[in-house]
Order: sequence, then structure tokens, then C-alpha cells
Amino acid sequence: MFVDAWDPAYGASFEGGDGGDGPASPSSAQVDTDVEVPAAQWAPIDVPAGLTAPDVVFLVDGVRRNDAGLWTAEEDGQSFPGLAASYAAGVVRCDLRNGVAQLAGARVARGLFTASPSAEDLQAGSVRYTIHRVSGTGEASKLPAAVQGPLTALELDISDDARTSGSDGADLLVVDGPLRNRRHLPRTIGYIKTQQKQYLPAALTPVVTSLKPGQRTPVFAMGTVWGGWSWYLRLPGASGAPWAGIVRIECSPDLTPDQAIELAELSVATLPRFASSAYKDPRAPQNLVPIAGLEKRLRGMLGDSRVLHRALTLATTRLR
Repeated sequence: MFVDAWDPAYGASFEGGDGGDGPASPSSAQVDTDVEVPAAQWAPIDVPAGLTAPDVVFLVDGVRRNDAGLWTAEEDGQSFPGLAASYAAGVVRCDLRNGVAQLAGARVARGLFTASPSAEDLQAGSVRYTIHRVSGTGEASKLPAAVQGPLTALELDISDDARTSGSDGADLLVVDGPLRNRRHLPRTIGYIKTQQKQYLPAALTPVVTSLKPGQRTPVFAMGTVWGGWSWYLRLPGASGAPWAGIVRIECSPDLTPDQAIELAELSVATLPRFASSAYKDPRAPQNLVPIAGLEKRLRGMLGDSRVLHRALTLATTRLR
């Protein structure tokens, strides 16, 4: 029996189960485990001798916050729920050769998410919430998910700007979370630190749980909506629990198998150096040190939630 190193407020680092419905269920995606080696020959893989991390690593992340729930009353008597949300994206540029990390770019945006046909941009004091009209009836419970699209677009813009101004082509871009529609970005991997699904057949699970720090599994192909190549690796500093310190990495399905394997090798040479420590981070070691610092910086840029809530209340009062 092991205690999960993660703070319970963040859930569990591994939520995959052997049955049932919901997030603990095994994935129904078709998986090809014979990409790098046949499934019968699966075993932990070490960093190739002589392979080093790239000189420059970009790490991208975004944060969001619900500032207020709103209601819009239409002239015909209908009413629509709305959500005023703030979100921000940023990128950290880590110069590994010189041992320097700096914020390469960050941007804050605000949005008003609703299905109301009459709602417009909302000016709350000095802050403008841009209208994002959602489809359907706009149930209140589904509005927070609508923020993800604009946030991903913001992360994409930030990534492009940082690479254009600070890269010579010999770098690696690490996106915190699944790649989704960012799979066209070159030399990019998605970093998934919470395992909510089991993609591999049960016979290969012991290969994952037997990984030592700095080792990875062979690359496998995922037949999900977004598709792509994927692999697991274990970060240093984890407890002895079977899935402690395990993260899943993915890259674009547009790459060849050899290109995916090359990124897999590069990820194992790069990511372990960024693993966080338990006494500093409640989601150690999966919450990488640059990502943790970036999240803290971005949340500060969102502004005081109480001030924004008051500004929204005053703004909507004037509209009545």
C-alpha cells in the first residue's frame, strides 16, 4: 500500500481502473502496440547513449478562471445562462546550454460565453469580456468547457510568437496537456501528467509499472479522435507506487514512426531534468518546475477575482 504523493485536492495522478463507467474506465480506442517493437518484446527503454537534450526547450501552458455566472433575459421571455471567464497562456524558454529560463511570452484574455442571441461584449470597468456565442441552448454546466477552445488558440499564438523570435530550429516544444489541434507544430510533444484512461492492454501494463526513472515504454499508435503516437515515461523523485511519476507523452500522427521514436528518445533525455520535488509541489514530480512557475505567474496576471466580480455586477446593473 502506498500514499499518493499528490495533494488530494488535485485528484489522483493515476485514475485508470479495470472497469466501470466514466473516467476510470479503460479506453475503447484502437491501439497498435507493434510500432517500435512487437508487443511480445516490450520492455523498458533507456536513454540512448550519447543523446542529450536540445539546447532550447519551450514549455507552454494556460490557466483559466470563472469570474462570474450570468443570465441574459430576452425580450421574448427566454433566459440564457452565461459565463464570464478569464484565461491566460504563456511560454517559458529554457536555455539549457546557459542554464537560463525566462518568460518568453504571456497574454491574458477575457470572454463572455453564452448562447444568448442578444448578448454582446461586456465592459466591466477597464476590462472587456469578448462575446463567445456557444451553440445549442448553452446549458450552464457545459459553459466552462467552452473556454478550452479560445484558451488553446491563445496557447497556439503564444507558441508561434516565442519560436519565431527565439529559436534556430534546434529546439523542443512541450505542451502541457494533449496536443489536440496543435499537432501541426514542429518538434512538439504533448505532456499528459494525469492518467485518466488505460490505453494499453492489460498484458503490457507491467512494462509501464516496471519503468525506472528516466525510462520509457516503446512507442504505440492511438486510434483516438485526434490520433497520434504515444509512449509512457517515469520521472525521477516518485514514490514506490506502481504508477507514481508516470506521464504519457504524445506527438503528431502526421509524423513517421521513425520521427515519433526520435521524439520519444528526446523526451526521455529532456523531461526528467524538469521534474518537481514533493516538498515544493503538491503534484510532484509530474508538474514540471517551469510549468509550475508559469502557472503561478499566469494566475497572478488574471487579476483579483473579487474586483472583477464586483466590476461585472456593476456593469450588468447598468444594463438593466
